[in-house]
Amino acid sequence: MPRISVILSTYNRPDALDMVLRSLAAQTYTDFEVVVADDGSREDTRLMIDRFSSQSPFKLKQVWQEDEGFRAATIRNKAVTASQGKYLVFLDGDCMVFPDFLAEHARLKEPNRFTTGNRMLLSRSFTETVLSRQLPLHQWTLSQWIMARLKGRTNRLLPLLRFPLGFLRKLTPRKWHGVKTCNLGVWRQDFLYVNGFDESYQGWGYEDSDLVIRIMNKGVFRLEGRFAIPVIHLWHPLNHSPSTEENLQRLHNVLKSNTIRVDNGVSRHMSA
Repeated sequence: MPRISVILSTYNRPDALDMVLRSLAAQTYTDFEVVVADDGSREDTRLMIDRFSSQSPFKLKQVWQEDEGFRAATIRNKAVTASQGKYLVFLDGDCMVFPDFLAEHARLKEPNRFTTGNRMLLSRSFTETVLSRQLPLHQWTLSQWIMARLKGRTNRLLPLLRFPLGFLRKLTPRKWHGVKTCNLGVWRQDFLYVNGFDESYQGWGYEDSDLVIRIMNKGVFRLEGRFAIPVIHLWHPLNHSPSTEENLQRLHNVLKSNTIRVDNGVSRHMSA
């Protein structure tokens, strides 16, 4: 069984997903699998995954559900049940990674810790260029990135830097702000203990914050992955849905109640 399972969420962006899979194929760490958590994409996504799978250097599978609106919590739970790794790395299907991404996740992971990284945001026009030309950004040199920053193609360069940091990575153990499932490492046993994502979160927003808050309530704390595990985030429109405010209220209730385990979680799919 692979040590790491990458849970890679996607929805109707096969061109972006293809670029992310290419960057995963260039990893220096090889003991991993990828499970695509597909929230109802069209047939072209499945065809792309099938094509990639035929030549993939890693084990690749797709878990798909009907398109009934934004149900990221549900499809990620389903993908976890289809995975085998003891350590879960959550990644979005529009976030390319550098060759040392999984090696650094593996190096940083510790018992009773989850690891969260940061991201570089690309501009809309540059994202269109990257996708149309299939630019291998994960192989770019620092000078190429400096030029891109000077041209306004990315919002910052700091995530590219590498610093050991040591104990500084543990200075904010209970900080949940800024933790996103586009770059999050969690032990499988901790994920299952809190029953995974709360599937009551429908529509965009806060299901990732809810997860890490409950994991922290269990006694598992944050380990900062800045300057070690950045991702390259391709542009997409800002998301919002009518249920976003409802989700935020649900999150506030979790913060006040110190909830650890939810009923409407991954256990619903364990026997499927």
